[in-house]
Amino acid sequence: MDAFTVYPAIDLRAGKVVRLAQGDPTRQTLYGDQPAETARRWLDAGASWLHVVNLDGAFGDRDAANRDALRAILDTGGKVQFGGGLRSLDDVENALSLGVRRVILGTVAVESPELVAEAIARFGAKAVGVGIDARDDRVRVRGWVQETALSPIDLGRQLSRAGVRTVVYTNIARDGVGRGVDVAGAQRLAEAAGLSAIASGGVASLDDVRRVREAGLSGVIVGRALYEGQIDLKEALQC
Repeated sequence: MDAFTVYPAIDLRAGKVVRLAQGDPTRQTLYGDQPAETARRWLDAGASWLHVVNLDGAFGDRDAANRDALRAILDTGGKVQFGGGLRSLDDVENALSLGVRRVILGTVAVESPELVAEAIARFGAKAVGVGIDARDDRVRVRGWVQETALSPIDLGRQLSRAGVRTVVYTNIARDGVGRGVDVAGAQRLAEAAGLSAIASGGVASLDDVRRVREAGLSGVIVGRALYEGQIDLKEALQC
């Protein structure tokens, strides 16, 4: 197993740091209007990676403020994993050229799987991952609004054949509501598709972080629990 990584999440909407409950844009909590300061906070606590999401891009809304915020976050010097609204090779190239270390593709992986294979051929598997977001065992796209007929494992196997090595698995029903991370779902996906899986959604305690690590997964994304003080990032990194 590769080194286990804890990714603090920075979700951006209109250039501000927010969290959405179960991906619902009407259930938003604001945690700050200075994303770069948030990034420095997590880096100062010892984080080596940051997971940054362009929510406006994912929803198909104007995202100029989030792009500016991304640049400011990158200026802090942390390694950034970035997703949300990346729908073309130009989008991927632009993000990587800014200094993003790994892009996370979502909707396009379902709607244009050939683009994922081309992105990996051009930029390498280390720089291109895919987000598999599911509810009731069905993958969702377009900011988690549209349900598809694919199961996470079906999509994972397709992606593996296309050269994908890293996926972020999110159980939407648990995201942003602190119900505990879906370790079993992420583990099933990783084992069935032969992928390196990062678990996301619902992390509420250090025990969640430990369970993800003990399951042999490659990392965990922590959001609301960090912002509301349920998890101390230094302790999470140590465990």
